[in-house]
Amino acid sequence: MSLEDDVALLERVPTLRLLGKEALRMLAIGSEQRDVPRGDLLFALGDEADCGYVVERGAFRVDDGSGAETIASSGTLIGELALVVVMKRPSTAVALDNSTVIRIPRSLFARVLESDPAAARRLRDEFATRTSQIASDILMAGAKLST
Repeated sequence: MSLEDDVALLERVPTLRLLGKEALRMLAIGSEQRDVPRGDLLFALGDEADCGYVVERGAFRVDDGSGAETIASSGTLIGELALVVVMKRPSTAVALDNSTVIRIPRSLFARVLESDPAAARRLRDEFATRTSQIASDILMAGAKLST
């Protein structure tokens, strides 16, 4: 893929779109492409998480080990939280097809945010909104359970 194709793919990811075109260009330049054959692990539950992956081509089964699984296809960001927090992988991702991902290291993501404070604020605001929504959903579920 060309640089412009990579930027267009990153723009399809809602979280990354918040950063703006220039920041996405920096991410595209500094990231790396990785091919993952069908059946291979992208990562396993408990692995150190130092990056996020955007699925370029193919699909992955993402399983949290408790039976909850999702399918991540083209344009999906896997490991979003690992872009900003030191953590272990909370799930396992296995390629369902011959797949390609764009690997975005946390260190690169941090440099992009440091170089663009406005983008960092937009991302912070999005995370705050999501956190507030999750807290509200938990309170509502708790209220329903207690009645």
